[in-house]
Amino acid sequence: MLRTHTCGELRISDVQKVVTICGWVQRIRNLGGMTFIDIRDRYGVTQVVIDEKSSNELHSIVEQLGREFVVQVRGEVVERTSKNPKNPTGEVELRTSNITILNQSELPPFTIEDDTDGGDELRMRYRYLDLRRNPVKNALMLRHTMAQEVRRYLCNKGFLEVETPFLIKSTPEGARDFVVPSRLHHGQFYALPQSPQTFKQLLMVAGFDRYFQLVRCFRDEDLRADRQPEFTQIDCEMSFVERDDILDVFEGMARHLFHTVKGVEFDAPFRRMTYHEAMSLYGTDKPDLRFGMSFKDIGAQLKGKGFSVVDNAEYVGGICARGCASYTRKQLDELTDFVKRPQVGASGLVYIRYNDDGTLKSSVDKFYSADDLMLVAKVFEAKPGDLMLILAGKRNKTLPALSELRLEMGNRLGFRPKNQFAPLWVVDFPLLEWDEELQRFFAMHHPFTSPHPDDIPLFQSNPAAIRANAYDMVINGVEVGGGSIRISNRELQQTMFNTLGFSDDEAEKQFGFLLNAFRYGAPPHGGIAFGFDRLCSLFGGSDSIRDYIAFPKNNAGRDVMIDSPSSISQQQLDELNIIIKE
Repeated sequence: MLRTHTCGELRISDVQKVVTICGWVQRIRNLGGMTFIDIRDRYGVTQVVIDEKSSNELHSIVEQLGREFVVQVRGEVVERTSKNPKNPTGEVELRTSNITILNQSELPPFTIEDDTDGGDELRMRYRYLDLRRNPVKNALMLRHTMAQEVRRYLCNKGFLEVETPFLIKSTPEGARDFVVPSRLHHGQFYALPQSPQTFKQLLMVAGFDRYFQLVRCFRDEDLRADRQPEFTQIDCEMSFVERDDILDVFEGMARHLFHTVKGVEFDAPFRRMTYHEAMSLYGTDKPDLRFGMSFKDIGAQLKGKGFSVVDNAEYVGGICARGCASYTRKQLDELTDFVKRPQVGASGLVYIRYNDDGTLKSSVDKFYSADDLMLVAKVFEAKPGDLMLILAGKRNKTLPALSELRLEMGNRLGFRPKNQFAPLWVVDFPLLEWDEELQRFFAMHHPFTSPHPDDIPLFQSNPAAIRANAYDMVINGVEVGGGSIRISNRELQQTMFNTLGFSDDEAEKQFGFLLNAFRYGAPPHGGIAFGFDRLCSLFGGSDSIRDYIAFPKNNAGRDVMIDSPSSISQQQLDELNIIIKE
């Protein structure tokens, strides 16, 4: 070994030991007679000192050093006269007897510090340098810890880790597939899995009643902060279970992760909320419950007073921001501009101030009397000092806009701290959603989701009303996992395919292998998949999963470090029988 100790290992108990460390030159401070050098590896930083008594040869080597040089340092551990309590190795330093330059380095394009001067694109181009920085390094260490704890928990619960194929068959539902041309089978293509859904169901048919996998998945879809074209799932499936069995096991996993990784405990069971309740109260199927401000429907109180925006609206609702009646006109204008942004999509904002003196002031006073406004205040359970914010319009547009307004107010009021967690289960999703343009139903989750047993007769009379036996785990307004009880009956699965517009031949062509498997004794089963990258970013307090992926893609889906995707040679194209259209 080139080293006896790491750069984060030495303590006061090591004084007088002669040791060897290896690492990168973090910082050099030449104080004339003495030179201090910080040597860094992934374990920490150790200060080494070269004093006036050191040999000329050693001083000559030190003069050659630059930032990020890779060096081997040998010396005696001594107690520091000026200790650094912020550094675990800050009580000691290494009195250097020998330095060997293992490799030189050019000046890095950005500083390798916690607070760097490099922008996102530059750091992604030199990701191997960015990974040396403590925030990024610690993010990957957190990811490692969480992966280990997931495996430990599930293995202790009797789950088997089984790998499923990456080269599979393209499926017509869900996001776009990444396709892989086959050289040996001209004109035919593999697809990279969006999830191992059908394979884990086949494992249930095979009798592996508890399966899991930390698996790479691929989706060719539009990107944003919480999406990557390739990502990792904690993929799980169980046989001979009902919904509550799955919820109990994976609530346990979440509790285990919070306990072991964050030191956070939850006194009560995770809240459970129906999809309908979540949409009505918060305008989203992934509500942030760290704070209140649930929606109130006030159409009955405001309609019929001559204000056409409200009178003609399908839905009129709002939130009550406690203690915000003192908001200035500028602040209210900012909120109005916020809801009018294209990403939010509201046409305007109505406010009602409940002043400290008990009077009510509204932006639409000419339409409503003080008594009218007081009726609204009673619905909100408002008190003097509160501010009511109201939106009106089509229900399916106003609820999401009001949700965005609620989150904005939560941010402004400091109600969304990174170190506070509010987990819940959202259940009873709609099984199907109607596409007006294509005039057909799509599966809200996937075509293998089982309907609620009570709703199966609705396939014939009212498919839109069928509830899915599905569930999502939501933490702080982020969907971190979702799953369902699966269809395990061939006839019911065929009915589902027919409802989605598949002919019998199409269903057989796409999913015949699964339908055939159901002929041979498929057990009742269900499962869940967690977005592992999302879970890591949530635990780490980041809004982006890119911080927790070693080599992520940028917002355009490109790896700027290796310049991918890229063109391939004409010879490769010819082998694959592919012609690129100009």
